[in-house]
Amino acid sequence: MKGLALDTLHNNLIRSNSRYFCSYPGLEKPLSYLEDMAGTSLPSCLLSQGPSLLFSSSNQDSEANKCRIGITSGKRCLVRCFAKKKISFVDQILDYIEGGPKLRKWYGAPELRPKDGSLSGDDDEFEEEKEDDLDGEKDVVFVTDGDSDLGQMIILQLIVKGTRVKAIVKDKRKALEAFGSYVELTTGDASDERFLKKAFKGVGAVISPTEGFLSIVKSFRGVKHAVLLSQLSVYESSGGIQAMMNSKAKKLAEQDENAAISSNVPYTIIRTGKLENSPGGSQGFNFSAGAAAKGSISKEDAARICVEALSVIPPTGLIFEVTNGEEVVSDWEGQLMKVMQRQSDKK
Repeated sequence: MKGLALDTLHNNLIRSNSRYFCSYPGLEKPLSYLEDMAGTSLPSCLLSQGPSLLFSSSNQDSEANKCRIGITSGKRCLVRCFAKKKISFVDQILDYIEGGPKLRKWYGAPELRPKDGSLSGDDDEFEEEKEDDLDGEKDVVFVTDGDSDLGQMIILQLIVKGTRVKAIVKDKRKALEAFGSYVELTTGDASDERFLKKAFKGVGAVISPTEGFLSIVKSFRGVKHAVLLSQLSVYESSGGIQAMMNSKAKKLAEQDENAAISSNVPYTIIRTGKLENSPGGSQGFNFSAGAAAKGSISKEDAARICVEALSVIPPTGLIFEVTNGEEVVSDWEGQLMKVMQRQSDKK
């Protein structure tokens, strides 16, 4: 699960009655869910990066139930414990914060996938979908390049928000191990109109966090909102050898933006600064014109903005730049409306 992160899961650890608890917005529960985990690496955003600490389960008399967690100042945390059953890390987190069994039932998957990772039935069901059934409820968000760092961050944030998610991935089996039954996974050629027609079934919005997808899509029929994360400003500002290295990515970014603008679908193009592998949620933002060419932004924060952008569908299109900065945003819908108004005033 390296690289996976949730901006909404920046947990604080507190101690009460000789037991450690996890503080999540609106919830305080014991860290007993960690007792099912064995040798699992946790992303740094889930646990505060303080000095080394040692936790144990509430049952001090049972050696079999003890769980030791070493938290270091580095980026990784190692959990070692004894467990009778093993379920995926994402299942552990979702069972804890969202009531996993209910969520699985909501997604039509009351039981977890077989331990052998069998994909039986998925492809058959996909093939049996009616190609002309494009009407009906459009409440699914489709994430492209779902096995990239940004794609995984976006998917996890959508899951926590209770959003139905579809994702196109390169390695379906690995993605299944990561997300289990919470995401409908598919692989295929986005330039294949028949494949994409089926993939977009029930999809209301598309989030594309990397270059090269939107430009090869022949039809966005049925999609109501396209969100594109673009690094075009970064590529345009680079020079010398860096410009040569970025030439292909720049061309793809230009093609993606043009595809979004000409798609006849309401679009949001988020032009970010240079993407950094730093923890999100620790800085504010800068929405000034020209900021993306010089500034940078955490991948976690960029993923969050992509998800928050779904809350505001522009009449035609919205293009804005963003980097990490000083402005604190507590109301994302209001902030995006303000950015959209600023764009309208310039026309």
